[in-house]
Amino acid sequence: MGIAVVTGANRGIGLELARQLAARGASVVAVCRRSSPELDALGVRVESGIDVTAREAGSKLADRLAHDDIDLLIQNAGVLLPDSLDHLDVADVRAQFELNAVAPLLLTRALAPRLRTGAKVALITSRMGSIGDNGSGGYYGYRMSKAALNAAGVSLAHDLEPKGVAVVILHPGSVRTEMTRGPGGRGRAARPRARPANLPRHAVRVPFRPRRSRAPGCRGRRCECWCGRRRPSSGRARCG
Repeated sequence: MGIAVVTGANRGIGLELARQLAARGASVVAVCRRSSPELDALGVRVESGIDVTAREAGSKLADRLAHDDIDLLIQNAGVLLPDSLDHLDVADVRAQFELNAVAPLLLTRALAPRLRTGAKVALITSRMGSIGDNGSGGYYGYRMSKAALNAAGVSLAHDLEPKGVAVVILHPGSVRTEMTRGPGGRGRAARPRARPANLPRHAVRVPFRPRRSRAPGCRGRRCECWCGRRRPSSGRARCG
């Protein structure tokens, strides 16, 4: 499979991508700020000490990969900082833009000379970056940053096409990782998330994946109560 570079590879989705790519025979380069025991156990090449939001991150990683021709670049590093209209921290919004949108763009630009003809760039986005699919509001910084990443991905596809490089924008679905702190269809057992102070204990929260039932407030998506119970009683917006 050649060389596959994965950012944010020390945990969560990035770690699993590194694991599966290695199992398929790819020469994985796992990029992260600091490694983890789980990543070290994979036996792949780890390039730690890379903060993708740092100004020198692109040139620093490009220097380390100066003799490598990349077949697959997965821009996975990201952050989710929950917010609401009443609890909005501008610094958090900026931090999400820097990591989720700006960093993948700049890192792709820095590594573009190392991308082989026929290489692929994968941007890990989220359905929460969709404007038309926003049925629950909130998460301003995360939604806006992922929408910006989607826009960057389309432009990158145009700009890298003459070099024979394809760009794909991927929504992995809701996955249980340390970043999501529990909700998700795959991964380890869920841990209850903090309930916003202005919501009653049994208010319904709405993750991203569709399901058939449509309890009030779900708008066609799988519902889950903030107390951690799944599937509220039919016809009610409260689980209790």
